[in-house]
Amino acid sequence: MKIKLHLLCIPLVFLMIFTGQIAYYAIILSSLLWHEAGHLLTAMLCGVKVKSCVITPYGGEIEFENPAVVPATSLLWIALGGPIATILGIGLAFFMPELLATKLINVQLVLLAINVLPIIPLDGGRIFLACFFLFYPSVRALEYYYWLSLIIAFILFLITLCYLPQSIFLAILCLFIWLQVLKEWNYRKYRLAFEKYVMNRLT
Repeated sequence: MKIKLHLLCIPLVFLMIFTGQIAYYAIILSSLLWHEAGHLLTAMLCGVKVKSCVITPYGGEIEFENPAVVPATSLLWIALGGPIATILGIGLAFFMPELLATKLINVQLVLLAINVLPIIPLDGGRIFLACFFLFYPSVRALEYYYWLSLIIAFILFLITLCYLPQSIFLAILCLFIWLQVLKEWNYRKYRLAFEKYVMNRLT
């Protein structure tokens, strides 16, 4: 399994150095790694082989070695693994020194709030898709869901622009998420064809 760092993380590091918040970014990066470890551990427990993991500013993107054979229940548990790890991390932070604990809890809460948003490619969106596979296998509904994800991500980005410069990190993060959703949208025909195949196999 390969673990990579997304290229956008590099300019964010320089941004934190420029603003004198390198220690804050170290907390963010460690929180991201902890969050992603939850996904990877859950995948291992579900017996799913992971090909690669890319650490992004909002969490990570996991590529399975053979996604067509991953059961919907495993997809659901793997998607839940990250948020569960983050919640555990918040609990552990209460046993740390107060100064570190406060910053760590704040970062974890922000990451958790972002990740549970029900849009692709966030954990909330993947949980939503896994539930689709289990309870309502409709390709047409999934296409509408991609549209909705694109709109919500763009609205979130516009909201963060209203609070600049204080929201610079969140603005960059939301822009990155919107670009990721846009990429998913551009490849939606291939994604939907694959998801239709998975749905036919599950039903």
